[in-house]
Amino acid sequence: MNTSRIMRPEARVLAEEEFVRFADTAASLAPDEWAMPTDCIGWDVRRMTLHVLGSGDAQSSVREFVHQLRRGMPLNKEIDSHHWVDGLNELQIRERGHLSNGEVVARLTAVGPRAVRGRWHTPPPMRYLPLSFGPPIGWAPLKYLLDVGFTRDVWAHRIDIHAAIGRPMQLTDAHDGRLVADIVAEWAGIHGQPFELVLDGPAGGKFTQGVGGERVEIDALDFIRTLSGRLPGTGVLSHPLPL
Repeated sequence: MNTSRIMRPEARVLAEEEFVRFADTAASLAPDEWAMPTDCIGWDVRRMTLHVLGSGDAQSSVREFVHQLRRGMPLNKEIDSHHWVDGLNELQIRERGHLSNGEVVARLTAVGPRAVRGRWHTPPPMRYLPLSFGPPIGWAPLKYLLDVGFTRDVWAHRIDIHAAIGRPMQLTDAHDGRLVADIVAEWAGIHGQPFELVLDGPAGGKFTQGVGGERVEIDALDFIRTLSGRLPGTGVLSHPLPL
């Protein structure tokens, strides 16, 4: 693999653009589409959108993040929690459930710039605080989440929404293709197996690692859904990378 990884200046551009694209997707939703179920169990499109909004609010404000941490962590005991962030996600949804769909769209449009600014203003010492992301990532510095993790989360949920409503997603090589390539590079480095990967679609490309590996051809977004556990994977695609 010789794919260049996303560095901080480019990461900010991608983060800003992804919030815009997610808000545009939310604004395009028909009334019945808000209630469509998604690949994330228990979340329809509206609940997923409320989570993205709540996460953006936490990225924008240290006070809001601390509030979500203090009030959300105890909720893990009430819900079928698989990760410590589940309680925070649940709180985000509960506390924004009173908003109309129009209000959600308006707040999503406003929160993006504030969220990115908040992430990039995180003091350097805090950026290197270790966090547990679980397998296969393990422990990584906070900057992993601030630079690419949050952006991948919003992007993956935009994929989820378009899969749920059955409408094609806006894709460009410069934005979605870069996110895909960066994910492939990280995923390949974690599992280390040889492969030849052909990803179809505007966000796709051809990626190889080693020699004599399994050849896989798959739609780029289906590849992402497979790595994140939304779709089943076999062979080299059985190696996950949570998003």
